[in-house]
Amino acid sequence: WLTDPDWIVPSIVFISLWGLGNTVLIFLASIKGVPSTYYEAAEVDGAGLWTRFRHITLPLTSSIIFYQLIVNVIGSFQVFGVAYVLFVRNSSASSAGPDNAALFYVLYMYRNAFSYFRNGYASAMAWVLFVVIMLLTALLFYSQSRWVYYETEGANE
Repeated sequence: WLTDPDWIVPSIVFISLWGLGNTVLIFLASIKGVPSTYYEAAEVDGAGLWTRFRHITLPLTSSIIFYQLIVNVIGSFQVFGVAYVLFVRNSSASSAGPDNAALFYVLYMYRNAFSYFRNGYASAMAWVLFVVIMLLTALLFYSQSRWVYYETEGANE
């Protein structure tokens, strides 16, 4: 599966799933942090499972969803370690799997800096990566006022 160019990206995604445990742990802690009195009151009012999830769980965990979204968006642009260990470290520096199927942006940036010694080009690539991540993060922060609920909102009203 590492010799077929069509399976390299899915295999790297599958290998990278080990980091999903942190996300699950944080989500579990946020769900456990929702007071049970909200669910009990909704149950007394006759709310079903979907209604309780939509009107209680999602709003009260939206700040954690927002945080995880930002962390995972930033992390998705920095895919490097798995592709480097599987293809570059044990072979020539010019290889990134068959047909360069594992040549992700950060790995290409690494290759330019440390194999071809084009440090200026690699620095420019790093700045482009920074600007793209910054713009996406700014877009997420701009949109948070529409869908992220903080418990302290409306406390002074």
